[in-house]
Amino acid sequence: MDDNMQIILLKNIYKKYKETQDWVLKNITFGVEEKSFVFICGPSGVGKSTLLHILGLMDKPNEGEVWFLNKKVDFVTDDLSELRLKNIGFVFQFHYLLEHLTVKENIFLPQWVKNKKISTTDAYENNFVKEYIEFLGIQDLLNRYPYELSGGEQQRVALARALINKPKIVIADEPTGNLDQQNALNIISLMRSFIDKYGITFVVATHNLQLTKFADKVVQLRNGEIVF
Repeated sequence: MDDNMQIILLKNIYKKYKETQDWVLKNITFGVEEKSFVFICGPSGVGKSTLLHILGLMDKPNEGEVWFLNKKVDFVTDDLSELRLKNIGFVFQFHYLLEHLTVKENIFLPQWVKNKKISTTDAYENNFVKEYIEFLGIQDLLNRYPYELSGGEQQRVALARALINKPKIVIADEPTGNLDQQNALNIISLMRSFIDKYGITFVVATHNLQLTKFADKVVQLRNGEIVF
């Protein structure tokens, strides 16, 4: 992976939410290479989610630089929503599927945002979309509703939604936190397979160290700092 481009590079990142507050993140410097699986690890409250928000261009640091696709991000002038829509997928601990929409409609929501003229039929005819859905094993669930699915199935649908715009990177915040160990391993194994087969980059925050056996890089946080 040494020859791969860095998708995201953080340089000397500091973050806090109030002037009187201690730093949530302190002197964070590391890069995320394309086609890699990076885990952000540590117990609750060490800054994992804050770090993911900065990596996903959803929050800006107080100090330091964020580089995305070899370009320094300007959090004032850059169209961050467009950058996110085209390049970044998101998965969270809770699936955030819309209960009144079918699985298929939930999956294609980001494509509707990107191209309001596209229909689910047109989108599904795209070969890579069919391939992704079949790869995730949810092709028989498309006409069901989220409340009809198991927890593992819901997260696979959430993963499909994150991948639908063919992002360069997927940011996942405790995506297995509500799953039992076997389903957690299944989801992380699927992510690893997407990296190996399609070259998509994943950054995952977790407190479950057993999952890091799939990682290319592990970033351990303690008190807002990288310890190894």
